Amino acid sequence: MNNSVKIIVAFIGLFLLVGCSTKKDAFLNRNFHSINTKYNILYNGNEAFKQGFEQLTANYEDNYWEILPIEPLKVDELALPGAKRDEDSSPQAFEKAEEKAVKAVQKHSMLIARQERNKQIDDAYLLLGKSRYYSKRFVPALEAFNYVILNYPRANLINETKIWQAKTYIRLRNEEQAIENLKALLKSDNLNQKTIENANTAIAMAYFNLDSTQLVINHLNKAIKITPKNKVITKAMFTTNKKTVVKPVLSTKNAEQTARNLFILGQLYKHQNKIDSSNYAFNTLLKIKKAPFKYKIHAEIEKAKNVLSNQDKTTAIEVLKKLTKDRFNKNYLDELYYHIGKVEEPNDSESALTNYKKSLQSSIKNNFQKELTYEAIGNLYFEKAQFVSAAAYYDSILQITKDDSSKRIFRLKRKRSNLDEVILYEDIAKRNDSILNLVAMSNDERTAFFNNHIEKLKTAEEKLQKNINTGLNTTIQTNNFKPVKGNWYFYNNQTVGFGEQEFRQIWGDRLLEDNWRLSNKTKMNFPGFSTQEQENTIVVNNSELLELSYYLNQIPSNKQTIDSLKINRDNAYFKLGIIYKEQFKEIDLAKEKLEKLLTFNPDPSFSLPAKYHLYKIYSEENNKKSEEFKNDIIANFPNSSFAKIILNPTNVAVLNDTNLAENEYALVFYDYKDENFDAVIDKSNEAIIKFQGDQIIPKFELLKAYAIGKKEGILAFKEALNFVAMNYPNTEEGKKALEVIETIKTKI
Repeated sequence: MNNSVKIIVAFIGLFLLVGCSTKKDAFLNRNFHSINTKYNILYNGNEAFKQGFEQLTANYEDNYWEILPIEPLKVDELALPGAKRDEDSSPQAFEKAEEKAVKAVQKHSMLIARQERNKQIDDAYLLLGKSRYYSKRFVPALEAFNYVILNYPRANLINETKIWQAKTYIRLRNEEQAIENLKALLKSDNLNQKTIENANTAIAMAYFNLDSTQLVINHLNKAIKITPKNKVITKAMFTTNKKTVVKPVLSTKNAEQTARNLFILGQLYKHQNKIDSSNYAFNTLLKIKKAPFKYKIHAEIEKAKNVLSNQDKTTAIEVLKKLTKDRFNKNYLDELYYHIGKVEEPNDSESALTNYKKSLQSSIKNNFQKELTYEAIGNLYFEKAQFVSAAAYYDSILQITKDDSSKRIFRLKRKRSNLDEVILYEDIAKRNDSILNLVAMSNDERTAFFNNHIEKLKTAEEKLQKNINTGLNTTIQTNNFKPVKGNWYFYNNQTVGFGEQEFRQIWGDRLLEDNWRLSNKTKMNFPGFSTQEQENTIVVNNSELLELSYYLNQIPSNKQTIDSLKINRDNAYFKLGIIYKEQFKEIDLAKEKLEKLLTFNPDPSFSLPAKYHLYKIYSEENNKKSEEFKNDIIANFPNSSFAKIILNPTNVAVLNDTNLAENEYALVFYDYKDENFDAVIDKSNEAIIKFQGDQIIPKFELLKAYAIGKKEGILAFKEALNFVAMNYPNTEEGKKALEVIETIKTKI
């Protein structure tokens, strides 16, 4: 090494030695630490912060069914010392950014004579506060922002720091202080466009928390439309009468936040039923070239939800259908098809149902949108009185929902539970009808019937084999894939994969169990078949299904078994008629079930009340058939309570009939299930007077007590139960009341 090199190395070493000192206020020291802070430590810290923010934004999922929060940051609980942290952890990149900010302060701060000589330190504190903010540690974040405002009042980033300080106040539920500070900031002169936008956005956040909707709208409008101050006249300005008029222009400094603000404005205007203003906000958003695609696609959807006239609906459907054909919208197909269905449903329920099912097929994950689609399909089937299908779709919601405690799910569970009896009795009626029809056939008719069934099975199996063979020929072989020999469906990994994917898209995750479509299962045992026999009808060898003897041997021949099947079938039809009439108000279905019951020549215990209910239905419809049932009851059952009621409906004495009392109790119970608690209380009081002295009175009293509890609360419930327990101590209802009282005591 020659002397010149040694001199240079020594000079550099001396320069570093002198410049490293943070105690000397010299030009060399200040610039050394400033440059090192800015281009080394803070650069890496800001890059880490940027990475963390991008990750946080990517992981955040907006619920477009609700008004979006102005700042997309999920905070369930305050991050105060000792408070429980949110389950979703902040990206580690923010921790790295915080470490870099702390390192910058510790190693390069030049606090000399109570004055900071390194002009980058205020930037370090700002980065420290922002990193803590996004880590949801708001109290330490506020300390960092306050330090900058107190000690660096003339810093270049002082306005930005004040906005961050206000946002932190908002997160700490001190909205009033945040609003006061931001309004003071906006009174300052020479604020740049970005500061005005961010300050108004932050004020809107504060008013959003205070439920001041109009003030939120006012400040969001100020945030997205900026009026230049003391600027050179731009294209947005024009002159009239020799006066310069300043026209607000759309802010594009932060296209993402501007787009979000516009979307929220559209939602808020819709909430106020200002549809034109709502559509204007969404249309303005669509014109922003740099706006994120997620806001644009949902703006189109929101516009479709705003339609009122049939002409607007037609246009909206055309727009949404066009969007479904764009391959870039693949991830939004479930939402697009769903909203096409919602627009179509009032005028064309069948087309709506088709699009709802397309939505399910396009869905790639179990989310709130999928729940709503299941519910829409279930509701359509419910309205069509196809209750078994409706129940299956309601069950699908309960399988995938993540919010069991919401009011929507609670109502859905109640609605679904009301279908249990329908499903049970419809299944019994259908099954027993089929068996009894086979019993009524001759041997030749049975043989012909099952031979025809076997031929259909063979045809279906041949078609399946053909499809499987085609699938095998197109299977893609890989080095890691070793196909199992054979042509059976489940030997083909590709066809199995396709089938499984389609199943999950429609039904979600299901347990491997009987009645997998139903979440609330009732064990169904049918007369004439043992449990083992019923299981054997489900799990059988394929070859048995193609043998005639397999079917013929299962047809019951014992008279007692056949009679039992008839009684259960008749009971199912009667119960369905009453349920459809009283609970679901499906009068046509009720008439169908009750009249079908009468064709079976049932026992009078079924035929008499069935005829009475048909008499009542047709009387309300002013149908002449009511006279036929009336004359039938009077002629064939003259001594029955039903005949006496028809002849003398005002005579209370004839109403003391056990069957009539039970029927009336069933009707009141349906009111309870539908949560018509006032009706339950009133009807129970009437029944207690009407059936005074009857054994059914305690049942009405207990049902009334439950209705009182539901309506008036736990203390009123306890008092009503005490009445039942004291007045009917030896009945099942009195004992049940005592049990419930003991349970209540632990909760009061």
